[in-house]
Amino acid sequence: MEIKVLGPGCPRCQQTEKIVKEAVAEAGVEAKVEKITDIMEIMTFGVISTPAVVMDGQVKSAGKIPKKEEVRNWIKKEKAAS
Repeated sequence: MEIKVLGPGCPRCQQTEKIVKEAVAEAGVEAKVEKITDIMEIMTFGVISTPAVVMDGQVKSAGKIPKKEEVRNWIKKEKAAS
């Protein structure tokens, strides 16, 4: 599983990255969590509002800090689909 946290490095983006990493650890899954700060790369995902979370190429959230429970549910669904 590949998870990207998109954002320029603002406190909201840092909080989102922390939540994603905690959710991955709690879910006990193998996942590569990557922080993308380059605005040109962020735009390739069609995201105009950050922070954003992309899981296996699919934008799951943009413009808000997701709740940890939301992230765990996304992980669970991705894990079940694979």
